[in-house]
Amino acid sequence: MQEEVDFIIEHCKEKMDAAIKHLEKELLHIRAGKASPSMLDGIQVEYYGSLTPLTQVSNVSTPDARTIAIQPWEKNLIPVIEKTILAANLGFNPENNGEIIRINIPALTEERRRNLVKQAGQEGETAKVSIRTARKEANEGLKKLLKNGLSEDVEKDAEDEVQKLTDDFGQKVETLVVAKEKDIMTI
Repeated sequence: MQEEVDFIIEHCKEKMDAAIKHLEKELLHIRAGKASPSMLDGIQVEYYGSLTPLTQVSNVSTPDARTIAIQPWEKNLIPVIEKTILAANLGFNPENNGEIIRINIPALTEERRRNLVKQAGQEGETAKVSIRTARKEANEGLKKLLKNGLSEDVEKDAEDEVQKLTDDFGQKVETLVVAKEKDIMTI
């Protein structure tokens, strides 16, 4: 029985950890006024008949805090990359000089910063919902084990451990969101 309890708790922890990793990934996509190659992570370019991530057909770098430079491995990809970036509707206007595509990141307005802070908060809420769902599933699994002969003391201790995990991961979410909000609001 103890192995099953340990399995339920470990599975719960893995799900909560996955929620944190997803939140970190989503927060990377919310721009904070500084140029970052991760802003273009979701971009897929048509390359020899298949969609390929931008980073696999070019070198993406940030020469300064307001510019993203994209240097394709093949020059004939320049117009394709430009069209794809425009179609992605990220609010960027790519410019090329025949060899490198440059994207100037405009400074954020106060209203845009507030919207980005809201978006970061929504991502945090989504992560918290995932964490609470993992807690609920773990507690339901423990209740089933209780019906199958698990002692009430062991079940109660396991529920307390699951709640402690929920609290810890909830705090991690708060920390990540507050750090991102601070990053967004810093001019």
